[in-house]
Amino acid sequence: MTLSGIFKRRPKKRVRGGRMAVSVHPLFVLFGLFSFLQGQLTLFLVCTAAAIVHEFGHALYAARIGCRLDRLLLLPCGAVVQGDIEGISLADEVRLALAGPAVNAACAVAFAALWWFFPETYAYTDVAAYMSAGLCLINLLPACPLDGGRVLYCAVAHRRGAGAARKVCIVCSVAVAAAVLALFVLSCFVAVNFTLLFFALFILFGTFCGKDCRYERLAPDLKKTLSRGAEVRRVALLQSCTVKRAIAFLERGKQIEFSVYDDAGELLCVLGEREFYAILQRADIYSPLGDYLDGAV
Repeated sequence: MTLSGIFKRRPKKRVRGGRMAVSVHPLFVLFGLFSFLQGQLTLFLVCTAAAIVHEFGHALYAARIGCRLDRLLLLPCGAVVQGDIEGISLADEVRLALAGPAVNAACAVAFAALWWFFPETYAYTDVAAYMSAGLCLINLLPACPLDGGRVLYCAVAHRRGAGAARKVCIVCSVAVAAAVLALFVLSCFVAVNFTLLFFALFILFGTFCGKDCRYERLAPDLKKTLSRGAEVRRVALLQSCTVKRAIAFLERGKQIEFSVYDDAGELLCVLGEREFYAILQRADIYSPLGDYLDGAV
């Protein structure tokens, strides 16, 4: 449901654009078949849709810090992405983690508002609303690959370092998985709930095996954009402006052009979109843009 494989940071790669790849784990197919046989296929599909919306909440915030969702892995209890987020601050990691639950919470509130104005829609949207609210709350559990696990990791790393954070997260994840498995065993004496079993496997998979999906640094597809024609957006910045702040001016469907000035108000250079993205591939996003102008000045 969020950033799996948080215990390994991959080196940065250059990205040439492209579409997001979607992978389907065998457990996803198995759980889907099980849901179909149990007459719960609609519930399964709604859960999957809510999980995908959740992941795109992460993707939207990732775009604000110069990353894009490269691949999405569908699992039985949701979806997983892995963050290639080397160099971002712990505060941004927390915001990135909480973006998914925030989107689910917003969806749940939107459905509740819809019921207020149009009560007759409740019968058609109640499952989606409760599923969105449920995903929001479940993802706050302190376990990998859930968003709560990422927040826990950042909190411990801030005080004790990355090594201690990895150990704490592994212990907490195994503990949560064990608790969910215990609930599954208890359910066997009442009404067997296989969802608990799949959820426990999801946590264990995300903790130890989630390596297939990642965020990559943003890169333009200029050929595709220019083939349709694009408006040029011009933005004036001081060289002391951070790369992260410059990223916020990017806008889909428009070409960006940065006029960079020194502190005295003298024009240093004009950066086209291609030049800016080249800087983005190697930049520390919290550093001033002027540190990466190189020969552009």
